Amino acid sequence: MTSSAVGTASERSLTSGSRATADTRRLGLWAAVLGLFAVATSAAGSWIPSLWGDEAASLMSATRPLPSLWHMLSYVDAVHGLYYFGLHAWIDVFGPSAFSIRFPSALAIGVCTAAVVWLCGRLGGIRFAVVAGVFTALEPRLIFAGEEARSYAIGAAFAAVLIVLLVEISRRPGTAAGWWAGYAAVLTVATWTFLYFALMVFAALVIVLLAPPLRRRWRAWALSTGIALVLCAPIAWFGFLQRRQIAFLAVRESVTAEVVLKNMWFQEWWFTALAWALILIAVIAFVRDLVRIRREGGRLWRTPGVRLEVVALSWMLVPMGLLLAVTPFMAVYTARYGTFSAPAVAIVMALGVRTLARIGAPPAPADAPGPQEGPASRRGAWVAGIAIAAVVVAAVPVAALQRGPYAKNQSDWNDISAFIRANAHPGDGIVFDDGARPSQRTRLAKATDPASFRNVTDLLLKTSYQKSYTWYDQTYGIPRAAGMGRFDGVDRVWVVELSFQGVEDDWGLSDLRDLGYRETRRVDGAGSVILLYER
Repeated sequence: MTSSAVGTASERSLTSGSRATADTRRLGLWAAVLGLFAVATSAAGSWIPSLWGDEAASLMSATRPLPSLWHMLSYVDAVHGLYYFGLHAWIDVFGPSAFSIRFPSALAIGVCTAAVVWLCGRLGGIRFAVVAGVFTALEPRLIFAGEEARSYAIGAAFAAVLIVLLVEISRRPGTAAGWWAGYAAVLTVATWTFLYFALMVFAALVIVLLAPPLRRRWRAWALSTGIALVLCAPIAWFGFLQRRQIAFLAVRESVTAEVVLKNMWFQEWWFTALAWALILIAVIAFVRDLVRIRREGGRLWRTPGVRLEVVALSWMLVPMGLLLAVTPFMAVYTARYGTFSAPAVAIVMALGVRTLARIGAPPAPADAPGPQEGPASRRGAWVAGIAIAAVVVAAVPVAALQRGPYAKNQSDWNDISAFIRANAHPGDGIVFDDGARPSQRTRLAKATDPASFRNVTDLLLKTSYQKSYTWYDQTYGIPRAAGMGRFDGVDRVWVVELSFQGVEDDWGLSDLRDLGYRETRRVDGAGSVILLYER
């Protein structure tokens, strides 16, 4: 056999299954079933945790009158504007409860999971697609995003759909102009929803360069991408002008091994260890295949189809790698920004399970119908089954922790609201700790549940967020408010102090004592302390 023949056979071995596909009807059914499963896993218990600072920004922005929202976005949060407008319309129909405003994210994780199942089925078989879909639905970062009123889950769904469009384009003859238009539209809307989604362009570039069916159409890809980026130029400009909003990341979240390897995708150590073990198994198997193909004279970029490992690893590593590379020079990273690459992590974990299933199996012939579905030995099937069960079992306590009442950054706003509703008398005043940054201020409990505070007067409120240029209230200090007569005739003042990780703030307490008030009651909460001061 000639070396060229060996190379051709090796390339077929490397990419067998890239053209194979599961029956589309069965695949569509499984995508729908697992998509609904993902919606259920994300939505279950999502009403339990208190809202926290970032979700307060979403709710308070989305419930503003539209002219007020436009005005706010000209100063802050322009990069979240499209999400706020969408949430505004959603609240008009379904209301502002915690479950309601978080449910769009659960729906997005359902779309994300369905897209992953379709993608993996198009490049392999049903069994592998199902495993990848289950892993996506249970991936800790995605479950977290699916129960949070922010745009990160929507970004993950857009990323999965964008990759599906690329794979579908690779399988279609002709120019596929309509598909490229869809690709450009998804990239545009996704970037307007979350600016850093533009980093997916670089992941797509790697996939295009390494997949001949797409590399032959690089001009169409470049044109579609260029159009999308031009359409995204306004949001990029606003993001640049408002870049000081995320300057706090430089001191709040250092880029450490724990943040990147655990917090970004897995959150708890037991899931982290299991996930990285499967990822390493998948990567080692892929590198071994590449070495073998190289030795036999083949080349990855000459193969006839799209390699799933290339797709998943590019999606997983390229966007976040670029973001991490830039972070030492400017504050642009926090662990949640890795959400749109999390579906790729689930796929790579499923590739690790597929590798385990082949333990002890004979090598596949060069013309095998597809590596995603076999060959597998009985021992390998048992090992793979144990790995799948381990992932499912490991995901359950992570999801449970995420749904505790104080799971969102130790926020206990539900408790604050319930206590004030039950104990405040008409005519009481209330003072919130305004010494923390806006996203941690205890007054957000009132902003997100105003009905519970109807018996109290907010003594320090200067300008409510609906009339402010930013998303939070503007306030006076206690001495200034007292000089304005705000405390006249108020004999009972509730004080809600921030207490984070056991460290209690004492903001404003000395000012109240100077006004003749004394502490008569104290209630310690998970993230706050409620005090009653009386004359």
